[in-house]
Amino acid sequence: MKISTYLLGTLSLFVIGCQELPTSIQEDSVFFLPPPTTYNTLEVNGVDLFYREAGDPKKPTIVLLHGYPSSSHSYRNLIPMLASQYHIIAPDNLGSGYSDHLNPETTTYTFDLLAEYTNELLDELKITNYTLYMQDFGAPVGYRMMMKDPERIDALIVQNANAYLDGLTQERQAFFKKAQEDTSEEELDFLYHITSEEVIINKQYLFDLETTNYNIQSPDAWTHDLTFLNTRVDRLIQVQLFQDYYNNLLAYPTWQKMLKETQPKTLITWGAKDVKFNADGARAYLRDLPNAELHLLDAGHFAAEEKTRDIALLILNFLE
Repeated sequence: MKISTYLLGTLSLFVIGCQELPTSIQEDSVFFLPPPTTYNTLEVNGVDLFYREAGDPKKPTIVLLHGYPSSSHSYRNLIPMLASQYHIIAPDNLGSGYSDHLNPETTTYTFDLLAEYTNELLDELKITNYTLYMQDFGAPVGYRMMMKDPERIDALIVQNANAYLDGLTQERQAFFKKAQEDTSEEELDFLYHITSEEVIINKQYLFDLETTNYNIQSPDAWTHDLTFLNTRVDRLIQVQLFQDYYNNLLAYPTWQKMLKETQPKTLITWGAKDVKFNADGARAYLRDLPNAELHLLDAGHFAAEEKTRDIALLILNFLE
C-alpha cells in the first residue's frame, strides 16, 4: 500500500466528520480511520505528567517532544495521521500543558530536569525503543535523553530543532547568553515580558507568516498555550528555561559528536521561513549525518501546525 493512498484514506475521517458511517463500510474497507487518541496522566516521582497516546502499543513507537510555548497539543493533528501505522506518545513537559506546574521558587526548571522526567515517564510506560521527534525545546530534552542511552533511539525526526550554532544568528546567541548571565531585575522583566500574550501570538506563532497567510495558523494553538501561561508561576517556569538555554549551546559539540559516532537514521523536516532557528541549522546536520534525509518546507517555526499533512507523509515514507 502506498503511503499517499494510506494518508488520503486517513484524511477521509475529516471529510466524513461526525456523520454516521453506512453499515456497508467495514473495518477493512478503503477508509483507514485512525485509532482514537487517549489523554492520560501518570504519576512520576510524586508529580503528574500528562501525555497523549494513540495507536497499537505493539507497533513501533514515535515519541513527539514539543517546544516553547506549547505542549503535546502541537501534535493534535499529526497524531491521527501517524497512529494507524505507529504507536504514538506525546508528553507535556513538566511545567507545561496539563503536566504539573511545580512552583519555580522551590523547583529550578532546567532541561536536565525535563529530560529526566520524560525518560522516567517512558520507563514507566515500558517503552524501550522509539523514534524521537523533536521541535524547539524538544531538542535539548531529546538530546539529553539520547545522550543517556543512544541505543534506545531507532530514528530521529528533527523539525526546527537546533543542535548547531549555524541555526542561530549572533544576535540570537547573545540573547541566550545574556538570559543566563544577566541576573538583573531588568533582564528578568524582559524575559517575563516575552512570555506575554502579545509576544507569544505576534512574535512566536505569526512571526514567520505573511499577513495574507495568517489563516493557515490555527488560533487554537496560542489559545491553548496561553491557558497554561495564565499565572506568574506559569510564566516564571518558562523564564527559568530561557535562563538555562545557553547551556544547550555549550552542549552542542557533545551532541554533534554523539550524532557522528552513532549515525542514527535521521529525517530533517524544517520550516525554512523560521527566523529564530534558521535553515542553516538544518543543513548543518549533514556535516555529521551525511545520510540524513533533508526537507526544507515552505513554513515557519511551527511547521507541524502549518504543514501537518506534508510532515506526516515525509515521516511515513521515511519510516517505511
